[in-house]
Amino acid sequence: MKKSLLALAVLGAFAGVASAQSSVTLYGTLDLSGKYVKNDGSAKRYSLSQDGINSSQLGIKATEDLGGGLKAGFVLLSGINADTGSSNSKFWNRRATVSLWGNFGEVRLGRDYTPTFWNNTIFDAFGTNGLGDSSHVLQLATATFVRADNSVQYFLPSGIGGVYGQFMAAAGEGGNAGVTTTVNGVATVNTAQVNGSNINPGRYIGGRVGFAAGPFDVAVAYAQQRFTGNFIGTTAGGVAIQRNLNLAGTVADQKTLNIGGSYDLGVVKLMGYFNRDTVESLKENRFSLSGVIPFGQSEVHLGYENSKLTGLPSDQKIDQFAATYQYNLSKRTAMYTTASMLKNKNGTSASVTSGTAQTAAPTAGGKSKGIEFGLRHFF
Repeated sequence: MKKSLLALAVLGAFAGVASAQSSVTLYGTLDLSGKYVKNDGSAKRYSLSQDGINSSQLGIKATEDLGGGLKAGFVLLSGINADTGSSNSKFWNRRATVSLWGNFGEVRLGRDYTPTFWNNTIFDAFGTNGLGDSSHVLQLATATFVRADNSVQYFLPSGIGGVYGQFMAAAGEGGNAGVTTTVNGVATVNTAQVNGSNINPGRYIGGRVGFAAGPFDVAVAYAQQRFTGNFIGTTAGGVAIQRNLNLAGTVADQKTLNIGGSYDLGVVKLMGYFNRDTVESLKENRFSLSGVIPFGQSEVHLGYENSKLTGLPSDQKIDQFAATYQYNLSKRTAMYTTASMLKNKNGTSASVTSGTAQTAAPTAGGKSKGIEFGLRHFF
């Protein structure tokens, strides 16, 4: 939605810059839900939560026509904790980029989504949101699973026969891959999240190439994440978990390869992806199969995910089943309900949610289940 005057009024600090732009847009999403979660080994939890089918956020974007087919612009995107009215520790945590584009494609600088993440969210019927988020079963996670700081990207131009692609290089700038912490009394090093705080890892290099034509879309992505610490840890459901994976010495790069696709049959849109992460002797194979069934103003989203981590004394396995019913009151507003159940095996402790929406993570090998009812609005 074009909100030029409002954007300038709210963000007076940007007024001098925005006045030179050909367009300024203020936009965002609010998504709140009542949630019930029960994890094995802990009490049930009722909460008012967010991001059930879309991420709550506030965005500003602008473009300037430089002439000759050349344009410049920026995007600033901040996550909003709509249940409490607070913001994240990084205010522009979702995206903060400046771009130059033309017939040659686009050059983009700043904090942005990684190429390897796109196949996980675009080909997930739940869009990696809410209780049905396919990444709940992820075990080998890094701080750059979703986004990378300090990145330089190149995007192919549109209009080349349905082919699209991007390449990203993100500087580690001396970041440390791991921070020593204690989980259940055991010291470990975790490269992804410790108590919900992202850790800056080493250099990330990745790319994604795809082809889309009519109802068909397929893409493959690959990346290498270099670490400056001595171990890659794991998370499941966003919770730091001790896996007894303490390895001595310097860790090789984590390599990520995934492929995803979708096909829209009209009566149902089928989608799915396969993702493989490897580091030293550890290997995680993860896949997601899901679909969206539209009828009238309603949609049904169904999904199944599975993860298997090998290279340990016993394989670590996680399964998740989820379903959403969504009723679209308009193009902007929707009501929804989602139910999900996750099964841990051989010591895993993943959950269908994280943070205060749960009392605690499930006991090792336990189940996690939840249901939520929510309202989402775009503006």
